Amino acid sequence: MEKINYPLLVYTLDTGLVLGLLVGTEYELVEKDVKALKTSLSNHLQRIYKRHNEYPYIDLLEPKLKMVNVAIQPSYIDKMGAFPVAHQVELSTPAVFGETERGHYACFFPLFNKHFIYYDARQFDILASHFLTSLSNAMEPEEIYRQLTFPKPKLEQITLKVNKDREPAWNHFPGQRSFPTLSHLAEQYPLKVSKASGKKSGFIPDTAWEMETEISEIIDKLINNRVNVLVVGPRGVGKSALISTAVRKLSAHSRRQKLDFTFWRIMSQRITASARYLGEWQETCEKLIMELMSANGILWVMDIIQLIQTGGEGAEDSVGAFLIPFLQGGKLQIVGETTEEELETIRRLLPGFVQNFQLIRLTEMPENKVFSILDKLADFAAQKFKIQITPDARMLAHRLLLRYYPYEAFPGKAIRFFGFCLNEAENRALPRIDKNAVIRNFIQQTGLPELFLRDEILLDSEALRSFFSTRIIGQNDVVDKLCEVVKVFKAGINNPAKPIATLIFAGPTGVGKTASAKVLAEYFFGAGQNKSPLIRLDMSEFQHPAMITRLIGEGKEPGQLVKEIRERPFAVLLLDEVEKAHPAIFDALLTVLDEGHLVDGFGRITNFRNAVIILTSNLGASRQQSIAFTKTTSEEKHYMSAIEGFFRPEFFNRIDGVVLFNPLQQADIQRIAFKELRELDAREGIAKRRLTLIFSPGLVDWLVNTGFDERYGARPLQRAIDRYVVTPLAAWMLEHQQVTDCRLSLDWSGGLSVNIE
Repeated sequence: MEKINYPLLVYTLDTGLVLGLLVGTEYELVEKDVKALKTSLSNHLQRIYKRHNEYPYIDLLEPKLKMVNVAIQPSYIDKMGAFPVAHQVELSTPAVFGETERGHYACFFPLFNKHFIYYDARQFDILASHFLTSLSNAMEPEEIYRQLTFPKPKLEQITLKVNKDREPAWNHFPGQRSFPTLSHLAEQYPLKVSKASGKKSGFIPDTAWEMETEISEIIDKLINNRVNVLVVGPRGVGKSALISTAVRKLSAHSRRQKLDFTFWRIMSQRITASARYLGEWQETCEKLIMELMSANGILWVMDIIQLIQTGGEGAEDSVGAFLIPFLQGGKLQIVGETTEEELETIRRLLPGFVQNFQLIRLTEMPENKVFSILDKLADFAAQKFKIQITPDARMLAHRLLLRYYPYEAFPGKAIRFFGFCLNEAENRALPRIDKNAVIRNFIQQTGLPELFLRDEILLDSEALRSFFSTRIIGQNDVVDKLCEVVKVFKAGINNPAKPIATLIFAGPTGVGKTASAKVLAEYFFGAGQNKSPLIRLDMSEFQHPAMITRLIGEGKEPGQLVKEIRERPFAVLLLDEVEKAHPAIFDALLTVLDEGHLVDGFGRITNFRNAVIILTSNLGASRQQSIAFTKTTSEEKHYMSAIEGFFRPEFFNRIDGVVLFNPLQQADIQRIAFKELRELDAREGIAKRRLTLIFSPGLVDWLVNTGFDERYGARPLQRAIDRYVVTPLAAWMLEHQQVTDCRLSLDWSGGLSVNIE
């Protein structure tokens, strides 16, 4: 038998009675004297222990009592705001503190039934004051004034004799076991599926096909060896499915053999998400571990790298670091999953954490096993949803996923893709998923047109050139280069380990560099995406080296570039005016241009291999050029010299090509003016009233002469159209609300004239 000593806070009341608060519990009792108080509480704890083997847990070795004093200004808080009272009050409340069996320190405020953990005894005073202030700020003034009525207490203790090796007698409790912290933070697995959910509970089967050996290995390590397990492998290889299948088998075995194991699935961020004050998440972890021990539970952590990213400022004071002693002491058993890159990051940031795990490594399956899994998936879909997945659909999906998702592993990417297909087929009441359904879903997910997805569709070079030349005016060389990029990609001979293409668009301002990037994005990825396939970043906003964190992220938060690419991996990435960025930004982009991915400090990978990267630059365009200028060899050398002189060789060598833009000629400006004016028909006010706009040659000529500046290219033309056409046309339409379903002829004669035809 062992003795557990509980600190007891004792108040002598005005009536002569004594009030006892058992520190660390919710037990309160009033008796005639201290002896009777201690006897009653001891007997109550002993009865609970004998009946249920349950007792409050507290591990203060030598508890001490100290009155903590803070000056606060109570406030009434409602929806309108906080209304402080006129004067500050001095709040003095008892704190019971000391070292614990685990080597850290704990401080309890019995009147608040709250406590916190700390690690340096010298910090007690400042931490206790801060903690008490935080608690008081959340209280109403009446509660604070009630605290002032308590007299100064004394510290006593009571003793409970227990056998810590004795198993809890759960059968003495009515109903189910209660694990409030576990139930709040985690979900018991396997999940209970209600009958009402029916057959449509999920389109992706929760099973690990073709992984029988690995399932047996994980079961053996978890139950027979009782060790912590970490499943390591690339994304999509089947880590979650493996653990899920193993846990379901273990759960069934546990019920049959009456082993009473339980399994709980958790996301790391939930441990700290609700923490409001210093030390609260540590307290939550301790409660979680105690309940897991009581439940004979194994914790499945789905995002184990997050354990070293949450909790503190660094890995050394993270949740993962806090759990190390419990893992080493066998008080906590975890099964988790991670990638090789994340595993190396964990080893680098917190070496002692990984040492507590045995690793199970998964590699991508060979092709014959992948097709075997797809066959089983087809059987699953036919039996559960009565939807056929045809063999040619499986073959096509495998080919497309192999090419366009090279950074994800089979079978995961195929199962997820067919999950989308099944969802669509179910919603549209389709009896089968064939090649057309695969193409349709692939277009929806990537934005790639059928031209790139179907080998039987041949590339029409004339149509391709016409697409670009009608949208990119006055830039024949640019059109040629963009056609080359499309042809290489259609032929499937672009480097799959790099972005689709990496280009520098160089030339004077206002000649169509950004517009050309938009046209390329529309051609490549504009077929199915709801959002624009063009990601545009103004690099003039990253002129300081510290801005690199805003671009790619720091710590837990991803940067602007990483967020955009993760959301839209199939896109054209436009880095506008790239020469204005700090050189440190170029260093950060080296691996993006060379290997097509970016790895952050926590081993998380962002892939750029399905993106076209375009860097625009005005380098070499500083000297005056005439409107009729035609690019010569010397001018090309001038641009190339300026670009090569600015970028470091290791950066410039990772660029696939430099595309030079000509200054615009008079005829080009006129074509652009017609194009911009024609686009007015698509604006909401015009389309809603079913109006057709006709522009006279005189209006176009006037806009060209007024709105073109050879120094700024076509941009002033757009402003001129807004000022001299859009604004007066809007005023005319507001005055003629009844005009609909007709043609409007627009001319210029000292001002815009509008005639109804």
